[in-house]
Amino acid sequence: MTGVAALLAGLGAVALGFGILSALMALLQPYTDPLWIFGNLVAGAVLLGASIVMSFDVLRERMRSEGSRRAGLVGSSAIVNALLSILILAALGFLSARYATRFDVSESGVHTMALQTTKLLDNLEQDVSITAFFLEAEAPPIRDLLDRYAFASERVDLRFIDPNAAPGLVESLELSSEDLAKGVVRLSLESGDAITLREFSESAVTNAIRKLAMSTGKKVYFLEGHNERRVNSQPEADGSPAVGYATSPDSFGRAAQALRNETYEVESLLLATIGDVPADASVVVIAGPTRPLIGNEIEVLRRYVEGGGSVFMAIDPRSQTNLYGLLEHWGISLGDDVIVDRALAVFGQATTPLAGEYDGRHPITKDLREPTLFPLVRSVHVDDALEAQYSILAKTSNDSWAERDLDAWRDSGRAELGPGDIVGPVPIAVAGTPWIAPASEGAQALEGAPAETASLAGRVVVFGDSDFATNEFIDALRNRDLFVNSVNWLAGDIEQISVRPNTSRASSFQMSQEEFRRIQYLSLFVLPEAIAIFGVIVWWRRRRIPQMSEESVR
Repeated sequence: MTGVAALLAGLGAVALGFGILSALMALLQPYTDPLWIFGNLVAGAVLLGASIVMSFDVLRERMRSEGSRRAGLVGSSAIVNALLSILILAALGFLSARYATRFDVSESGVHTMALQTTKLLDNLEQDVSITAFFLEAEAPPIRDLLDRYAFASERVDLRFIDPNAAPGLVESLELSSEDLAKGVVRLSLESGDAITLREFSESAVTNAIRKLAMSTGKKVYFLEGHNERRVNSQPEADGSPAVGYATSPDSFGRAAQALRNETYEVESLLLATIGDVPADASVVVIAGPTRPLIGNEIEVLRRYVEGGGSVFMAIDPRSQTNLYGLLEHWGISLGDDVIVDRALAVFGQATTPLAGEYDGRHPITKDLREPTLFPLVRSVHVDDALEAQYSILAKTSNDSWAERDLDAWRDSGRAELGPGDIVGPVPIAVAGTPWIAPASEGAQALEGAPAETASLAGRVVVFGDSDFATNEFIDALRNRDLFVNSVNWLAGDIEQISVRPNTSRASSFQMSQEEFRRIQYLSLFVLPEAIAIFGVIVWWRRRRIPQMSEESVR
């Protein structure tokens, strides 16, 4: 086969080969363009047919020779090998689609689900149906997120519905036109409980699944009346009650919202009014009090903890509270100091250290790998005789120290390591179970401890700073995880302790479905086929040069 016939044969083989590959791809992706497949197959058949017709006499003559038979065997072997290669590629494609494995090669792991999400999905006891209502052009970004949930758990059933294609279903769910324009995600259980999401992030979807499937029904009370960090917004000017959480930078509004996302009920507690901790309290949070407790409030808290209750305390440096005596009764003392760390200071503030040394065995901190940020924090210590009952949750770095000369630091604005200061790493948070007198009502005997010496009370977590969980800093590094994990542990919800999704979202390039298909065809078919065609033309031209030279010599 020579001349133009050879060129047509090569081009026909390329077109026919890519037509077959496109047809195999259509088995895995039904939306593969049939015009592309049909066009390649027809073009390949026409070109091969034309080449055969143009060189029919030459082919017939060559088929009669011994050399042609050997060439035919070689050609047949090449065709068989090519077909086997295509079948192997098709089988690999089918297996990769049927038994898919995902890899996240992004630098910050933005496509990897948070540990909290994977633990939640592993513990699901009911099937969760996720139905996403999106126009086809708007679906790809949210599909990438929700596909991770369906891939991670067999209990997650995922469906994408174009509202234009299912008007009856849209009407039955009473979705508004605004919802249909922006898209909504509806999560439901077999029991009929359902939640509709209009925010599309891993954190939002995970929290919705948790609320549906793992409601705790437990209450967390925030103590009020002593200038603690606010949780709820201020009452309206007309005297109507406050609505929503506190939004000021120094409040605990977002911290309370983080607990609600963990399915806790959050309420305020004014001990001076009701006189006792409510019986349904799972945890009492005392966040940054600056005024003394009055009356018998301290005694009420002591009875609550020694009767099996749990308390979270965050006491700032030089706070004018009178809780120090109660903490010392439980074997915990707060230093009259401020932690200084010039090596790990952020934003130019030496008194804003990072804590990166955690207790790797305690449930609160065992999964934390990133540091936490503590603006203006004091040291927290445990009585040597009670070290077995407490865990040091977090410490500052070796380059830090606890500055005790606070008056000189306040007057000069400078801190220098002195002989009376505590050299780092400095403990700034502890968690444990206090020992109490055996006569305390409601206490349980501590296994292995002399009955006449001590008994086991509830749980306490104490931080030397409350700023770390305020609205301004709770989303810094792993501050949110440290706070919420502490409440989880105090409430006895060990299975909820985890590392939560980052609040920031990964940047992405959004495109319509049609644009995606164009890029897919360009990268998988058009460019490779163009390169193959160019290769055939180059081969044909090089093959023609010797023939033209021979003809010119003759």
